[in-house]
Amino acid sequence: MLDNNLIQSTSSWAFVEIRKLLKDRKDIIKAKNKITFQTGYGPSGLPHIGTFGEVARTSMMINVLKHIQKIDHELITFSDDMDGLRKVPENIPNDEVLKKNLGKPLTDIPDPFGKYRSFGEHNNEMLKEFLKKFNFNFTFKSSTSNYKEGVFNDSLIRVLEKYEEIMNIVLPTLREERRKTYCPFLPICPDTGKVLQIPLISMDAKKGTVIFNNNDKKLETNILNGNCKLQWKVDWAMRWFTFDVDFEMYGKDLTESAILSNKICRALGKIPPNGFAYELFLDEKGEKISKSKGNGISIEQWLRYASPESLSLYMYPNPKRAKKLYPEVVPKTVDEYLSLIEKYPNQKEKDQIINPVWHVHNGKPPKEKSVMPFSMLLNLVGSSNADNKEILWKFINRFHKEIKPQNYPILDGLTEYAINYFKDKVEPNKKFKIPNDKEKEALKNLVLKLEKVDQKLNPEDIQTVVYSVGKENGYEKSLRDWFKLIYQVLFGEEDGPRMGFFISFFGLKETINLINNKIK
Repeated sequence: MLDNNLIQSTSSWAFVEIRKLLKDRKDIIKAKNKITFQTGYGPSGLPHIGTFGEVARTSMMINVLKHIQKIDHELITFSDDMDGLRKVPENIPNDEVLKKNLGKPLTDIPDPFGKYRSFGEHNNEMLKEFLKKFNFNFTFKSSTSNYKEGVFNDSLIRVLEKYEEIMNIVLPTLREERRKTYCPFLPICPDTGKVLQIPLISMDAKKGTVIFNNNDKKLETNILNGNCKLQWKVDWAMRWFTFDVDFEMYGKDLTESAILSNKICRALGKIPPNGFAYELFLDEKGEKISKSKGNGISIEQWLRYASPESLSLYMYPNPKRAKKLYPEVVPKTVDEYLSLIEKYPNQKEKDQIINPVWHVHNGKPPKEKSVMPFSMLLNLVGSSNADNKEILWKFINRFHKEIKPQNYPILDGLTEYAINYFKDKVEPNKKFKIPNDKEKEALKNLVLKLEKVDQKLNPEDIQTVVYSVGKENGYEKSLRDWFKLIYQVLFGEEDGPRMGFFISFFGLKETINLINNKIK
């Protein structure tokens, strides 16, 4: 357990939220001797990083809780898989299957991937498989299963009993036209299998039966055992009520829905959970990441280019600030992760618990000295033409025999990630500069100076040599342009690694050959 003064004084958002939760719901938590966290997932599209963010951040809070108080806790990951499919996602193959089944519950639509019994089940399995890769400890709950197996039956009767009160909460928030047909209950049509949004004619709260107006025909059904589902805001409140949820975070775009669901939960007879509205993830154009569009970066892409830990790190800082999430974010995040791992052992405990890697690794970050930044590794991949990690390691060990893969597991993982990222994102976008005569002369002078340098010279001294050549060749007023020239000619990019460090690692002879080849 952490020192109480440390717990109470730290500004880490995860600690702030847990402190607030334990204070606000003290009596409720004491009565049931358990804390229930929940995250929601709408499986109308493939799982995306926003979904992961909710589970990762909530798990970070649970980790904090373990360091403060020993108490039974649970993380429910709930899938809204009984929702009717309203539109066809853009990134799904064989989408004719979905077009034919618009309006039906996601678990009643055939799987366009041909792997599972339904589209909803496919997306649920994708989510579970993904979350298990990160070793998250969660309980998965399916909307369809809970409705059909009667888990929600008592709560549905409660909604029927509180019908007027709930209508008085919801109706003022709707447009006049929508008010005429709104009903908290959505029956499943016995003929078409679609989720219907039709007006209620009458109900019997004791029997749980309802009669709807379905295009001027009476549709009589029972609200229990999956014959009806609830409108989403009522459904959200009903889940909190059923599972005694104490905490749930959600995207900022759901703030108004959360306010309404809070009121409905109170009407049902329970205090709504503590909430936390996080800012949304944006793509490179500043547009909201959408699971139906498939924009931004996918879960699979991130894990091809970097470790799960780096993705968790990206999720930790400033959840209430919007973040751009696209492939070019990955190298910077990896470098930040390496830097924070290196800082951690030398920090005081109060600074350690603010360090994101404490939260990423449940208070036990790995100990590994950073050998080089990811951006540098990408340049090594390009310069050495390595297409597998074994070749890259041979190259690293030519000048750094003391560095072994088994002693540097983080670096070992990065070698494979760097090759993947280089092939997919760097190589296709390279634009090598052909130097003019003046620029060629400057680069030749750099070669002449490097030929006189001892390989054992430290990186900072080699950097000084590169600086001096730039100053001697007309770049004394704009050394940035001198390094830009080197990067564009050698690496095909406007930015690059610190050259003294690169030359020291890549080798003087190899760097000289690289410059000469590019000049030619």
